[in-house]
Amino acid sequence: MRADPARLAALEVLKAVRVDDAYANLVLPGVLREAGLSGRDAAFTTELVSGTIRRQGTYDAVIAACADRPLRKIEAKVLDALRLGVHQLLSMRVPDHAAISSTVDLVRGKVSHGAGNFSNAVLRKVAQRDLEAWVAELAPRAASDDKQASIAWSHPTWVVAALRRALGEAAGELPDLLAADNVAPRVTLVARPGRSTRDELPGRPTRLSPYGVVLGGGDPGEVVAVAEGRAGVQDEGSQLVAEALAQAPLEGPDERWLDLCAGPGGKAALLAALASRRGAALVAGERQPHRARLVARTLGGADGVLGVVTADGTAPPWRHGSFDRVLVDAPCTGLGALRRRPEARWRRRPDDLLTLVLLQRALVTSALDLVRPGGVVLYATCSPILAETAEVVSSVLAQRPGVVLEDLAAQLPQVADAAGPLPGTLQLWPHRHETDAMFMALLRAPGTP
Repeated sequence: MRADPARLAALEVLKAVRVDDAYANLVLPGVLREAGLSGRDAAFTTELVSGTIRRQGTYDAVIAACADRPLRKIEAKVLDALRLGVHQLLSMRVPDHAAISSTVDLVRGKVSHGAGNFSNAVLRKVAQRDLEAWVAELAPRAASDDKQASIAWSHPTWVVAALRRALGEAAGELPDLLAADNVAPRVTLVARPGRSTRDELPGRPTRLSPYGVVLGGGDPGEVVAVAEGRAGVQDEGSQLVAEALAQAPLEGPDERWLDLCAGPGGKAALLAALASRRGAALVAGERQPHRARLVARTLGGADGVLGVVTADGTAPPWRHGSFDRVLVDAPCTGLGALRRRPEARWRRRPDDLLTLVLLQRALVTSALDLVRPGGVVLYATCSPILAETAEVVSSVLAQRPGVVLEDLAAQLPQVADAAGPLPGTLQLWPHRHETDAMFMALLRAPGTP
């Protein structure tokens, strides 16, 4: 029997994620076009892919409990298909017989008749319980045990432990945080001041950002202001990063702003719009040439842009003291955006932290050199992990006497329940604020302008 095109497309995306380290949201549109899928079929494939990746850890535990061999002994293509089948059985409104038969057809068509029989046996066992019953059986102490929490909410154990530590005294919220990571994020648009207003954007106004709306549905690319580059798709937390830097009090000149790690350009576009409104202008720096081209495209036609420069932020081409405000939106693990990039949870390893933390420290140090006396640097990461947040800031402060950690709450008074791990810092959370888990720290360079 011929495999269902929507499920076949989903399997192709999972293969690209597994083999090529692709991101599903980037691969999916091309696969859908090639398969000729649109409307309900495209939506089905999208949910099948994203949901399967998000809940992979849970599904693997269920498959392991139902298979007659360890997961490592199951052929990768078969395991991909089984995960798709389990998602349909446990988390979608697909009848059991349809979920099982369509998955078996997929495996028989892509692998072999025998592999299809194996898949049939596994999925029939899976179908004997619902998701809640499987979690209760496999992870009865999920709320207090990191390993069991990793099964219940589909996060690697080391990530669960790191998030528990990041929550600190609020560690009792860990189940809510992990559950929030498994919910598809809202599509949020940003109106770039001076180029558009949020009144012209469809959707309801965002609660925390004065520039955003939450799109109720449809393709954001079909919104006129987005198609023309006057607005964009941007998480509310990222909008607040730009707002925090722009609102920081500053004595003396306020003419030159820098986004040190600007790719792919969303925050730079909002910063340029905010700078232009007060007679300032933005320089956007980006180390990778292809990302610098994305920044240039995003900033095309915008006022308040001095230029886009391909440059390494740790060895920048600008003289010390050249800028009044600098944003360091540093490369990080991305563990604060798992709703948006669920693959990151399976790709990141604890060893990644050392390289990233060294880079983050170097970028903040460089930014403090580039800002003039009395100027401000906003350090932001899309990660709540303490090694990338409080520990980076503490390390820089210890090495740079005279640098002051400012109180960001004064710049963003509308953001409640977001006290960061260091006094004055902010930490957003998906389960509290419905944003990515953005961390922000505002540093002021010593001296007077």
